[in-house]
Amino acid sequence: MNVLVTGANGQLGNEMRLMAQNSSHHYIFTDVEELDITDFNAILQTVKEKEIQIIVNCAAYTNVDKAENDFDIANALNNIAVGRLANAAKAQNATLIHISTDYVFNGNNHIPYTEDDITDPIGVYGKTKLAGEETIKKVGCNYIILRTAWLYSKWGNNFVKTMQKLTLEKDSLSVIFDQIGSPTYAKDLAHAISLIIERNMLNQQGIYHYSNEGVCSWFDFAKEICELSGHNCNITPIHSQEYPSKVTRPHYSVLDKTKFKETFGIPVPYWKDSLKKCINELKDCLLYTSDAADDRISVNLGGRRII
Repeated sequence: MNVLVTGANGQLGNEMRLMAQNSSHHYIFTDVEELDITDFNAILQTVKEKEIQIIVNCAAYTNVDKAENDFDIANALNNIAVGRLANAAKAQNATLIHISTDYVFNGNNHIPYTEDDITDPIGVYGKTKLAGEETIKKVGCNYIILRTAWLYSKWGNNFVKTMQKLTLEKDSLSVIFDQIGSPTYAKDLAHAISLIIERNMLNQQGIYHYSNEGVCSWFDFAKEICELSGHNCNITPIHSQEYPSKVTRPHYSVLDKTKFKETFGIPVPYWKDSLKKCINELKDCLLYTSDAADDRISVNLGGRRII
């Protein structure tokens, strides 16, 4: 089969590149330089000329903070472009595998969210991602939507790499402890997607939840990153309200993976096990970068708090 991967230079896209090396299928990787997914004619031409049978959409506007002031751009990528991919998939009778988010929920639950729970996004990012889901369903193409959460990898900017850099450079950090979720190693998600393709389970249409097993707070996550990295940094917990932000993040966004596991029969790794694998990869390549505007982290320097 011919598989088109969009957003190929992002975290998940790069992991899909690695998975494709062992596949018998023909993968075509594109990012904005090769294919503008807001351009329907360009998408349709690519899908038809390359005889695409599967589209894996890894492209998205994911900056939660900036989305609050960038609705038009966020909506263009997370909703309008998704609709164009869906229409192209329908025209070619292809299947669209689309990545969505835990941010479609408001975070008021106290038990893991199932696919049937009522969606109620509380920010622009979540609203535009939910709109993308609804657009796919309205178009009526063959689709599998995978909602994920707290994605990290050795690629690009993410919480793990930010914490590695800060715990190496700083003596103390404060990290939010009252936001609970499940980290997701992009390599695990890419592996799951590749297995769905390799096993030709594309007829299992619908919405599914995928994140690593287990739960933690950002504080717990940061402590584990620091320990596995071998760094000495004093990390203390703070409430969300102690670190004002224009973005309200879900306080509880744990995803129930039961439907995914029962449908596809793919085991889901525990978050600490996957984090350890990622940290080991990062130790080998030393790809530390910092997200300069992460409102889950506070750095304490002589009583001052800075990003």
